[in-house]
Amino acid sequence: MTHGTAEIGFARRDGVTRLAHLYQADPLRVLFPTPETGDPVQAVIVTTSGGLVAGDQIDIAVRVDRKASAHVTASAAEKIYRSTAATTVIRQLLTIGDDATLEFLPPETILFDGARLRRELMIELRPKAAFLGGGITVFGRRARGERFTRGFLREVWEVRREGRLVWGDAMHLDGDVAAIVDDPACFDGAAAFATMILATPSQDPRGFLDGARAIQSSGAARTLKAGVTTAAGLVIARWLAADAALLRRAYAELASYFRVEALGLPTRLPRLWHV
Repeated sequence: MTHGTAEIGFARRDGVTRLAHLYQADPLRVLFPTPETGDPVQAVIVTTSGGLVAGDQIDIAVRVDRKASAHVTASAAEKIYRSTAATTVIRQLLTIGDDATLEFLPPETILFDGARLRRELMIELRPKAAFLGGGITVFGRRARGERFTRGFLREVWEVRREGRLVWGDAMHLDGDVAAIVDDPACFDGAAAFATMILATPSQDPRGFLDGARAIQSSGAARTLKAGVTTAAGLVIARWLAADAALLRRAYAELASYFRVEALGLPTRLPRLWHV
């Protein structure tokens, strides 16, 4: 078992976003590639162990101070290996300051059959904070003929504005996982699912719905089960897919739309996201 930590802080100094705080402990490391033109400062979290095993604990804290802007992702899909008893725990705390912007768009998490994962994502928004982020979870390694049929998954999301809880979501998978995943009223046999959240400081979130729905219903994305709505001043999008690779592309397409329309960033994700 291991307890990894990554603390990343950004602040705006002399008109530029700069790294203000960094603490890292195995198996986590943070890299800072040079961003492409128009993109914010980037931080890339690397799990040097190649995945997480039973009982591992990971704590990630990202803070973006007033008027700073940053993009945080991971170097590769996070793999959660099979466990016979202990549960892997991932805790993520994101704090976005006044007039600050954070994109938190890591690649997918892959649950091996028998994996046990408890994960929390806590988002703290200060006045006029902007946020775009979410996650993709894959049930097993379908290319190897493996499905996520047994194990445990507990995932909790909370969004707070100035300390007040405005939106929360919790999912709990335990017991006969295979039956739950296959149930038409649950995941309907999906190989992967995803959630994306957009928070904008001043724009009416309902103004993004038509464009988001058009993207979710166009091209290959229309073969997915997807929806987008607003709640508590947030835009919340979700997907279910039989093909994890197709879901990843659809997720990137919607993220690209949100970043240009809501955040004023280039209409594409950073190059590393497509590696």
